[in-house]
Amino acid sequence: MTEEKTATDNKKETTANTAAAKFPLKWDDSTMKTTYANVCNVASTQEEVTVLFGTNQTSITGDSNEVTIKLSDRIILSPFAAKRLMLLLNNVVTQYESRFGKLNIEVRQTGGAK
Repeated sequence: MTEEKTATDNKKETTANTAAAKFPLKWDDSTMKTTYANVCNVASTQEEVTVLFGTNQTSITGDSNEVTIKLSDRIILSPFAAKRLMLLLNNVVTQYESRFGKLNIEVRQTGGAK
């Protein structure tokens, strides 16, 4: 049954891509909201990719071994949409780094579990 769903999803995705190529897209942002995030996390299953966005508002001091991330948004994507997003983000970051220099994203260790 999973294989049938995958085949159906592939056909729908191909149809959507074909339609987008034939007709100009109109982006309606009249109900769009803007949210700031400085943290994100991703989880996935065979059928979907879930991206969680939030903000780290904790100032790290010697008094606390805990960092709190306030989650604000959950975006659930099909694997196809997730791959397109990956490619778009890769292009944007590559362009950014060519203009402003390489981004260093090393993970800093806090006083928590090792």
